[in-house]
Amino acid sequence: MTEREQNLLAWLYDQTGKQHDLVPASSDASFRRYFRVELDDGSRIVMDAPPPQEDCRPFVHVSELLANAGLNAPRVLAKDLEDGFLLLDDLGTRTYLETLNDETVEHLYGDALGALITLQSCIDIQDAELPAYDAQLLGNELALFHDWYLVKHAGISLTEQQEKVWQQARNILIESALAQPVVCVHRDYHSRNLMHTEKHNPGILDFQDAVIGPVTYDLASLLRDCYISWPREQVEDWVRGFYEQTVAAGIINNDAVSEAQFLEWFDLMGVQRHLKAIGIFARLLHRDGKDGYIADIPRTLAYVLEVSARYPSLRAFYELLQSLELPGMVQNTDR
Repeated sequence: MTEREQNLLAWLYDQTGKQHDLVPASSDASFRRYFRVELDDGSRIVMDAPPPQEDCRPFVHVSELLANAGLNAPRVLAKDLEDGFLLLDDLGTRTYLETLNDETVEHLYGDALGALITLQSCIDIQDAELPAYDAQLLGNELALFHDWYLVKHAGISLTEQQEKVWQQARNILIESALAQPVVCVHRDYHSRNLMHTEKHNPGILDFQDAVIGPVTYDLASLLRDCYISWPREQVEDWVRGFYEQTVAAGIINNDAVSEAQFLEWFDLMGVQRHLKAIGIFARLLHRDGKDGYIADIPRTLAYVLEVSARYPSLRAFYELLQSLELPGMVQNTDR
């Protein structure tokens, strides 16, 4: 047992008055670790977020925002921000990814989309004290694809002309994101971070990176999930339904933003997110030694190719990707 684990157990004893075993609750792409502990009235989750790699304060802050909005997120029951220890509610063991199928998807996504409307309409972005999803952050995320996937993972150095195509696509994606109405953005709203709960479904996890940003970002995270895919026609139906909900909730003015414009924003937002995700998956392998996400690159890259081929503004980028014969390239995201 490491010294840090001993310190965590000592802190847990101070909080609960009981000795505990550290039973892993889930894996994470970050430096955070989660353990499940049993108390007399049920189980709890312990987060180990070692400084200086992780900072618990954003998690605590966003947890309060979500709770005040009436959403089902883990409450922080005890905290040691200096050492990076949190004691949290346990939202169970069933992720959306484990329970989604053709029979459950309409119900589960209906709940998730309803929660997303609440997130966007009930958190005041003026008072939320969250960072902005600005051009610099969007660009830094896109650089992950270039630096970690193309250069490091695929071993590709773009020519001067290819770099121009990449920069053009990058600018188009950033401009599209910045043109959208802004709301509170979870920033990782997908099937591995949503829990299927008996009450107040879904349970929402991994929200510490929340920002104020584009209205379609979380929608793209959910409906163009890197871990499970659905036919485009079905996805478009969900997007149209969500658009109607945003109009009804006063998030979108349908006189200013048409359904077609919203769908285009959604598509291009998905490309930005998926390029970022591919870069992160490659970085997890090459920097952190975590190979569990590489298998998700083909599905994620297929989204990028399918959408890029659909829009004239991204056609040159699509042709560039095709010419590079990238590892993991496939053509179709339909199951």
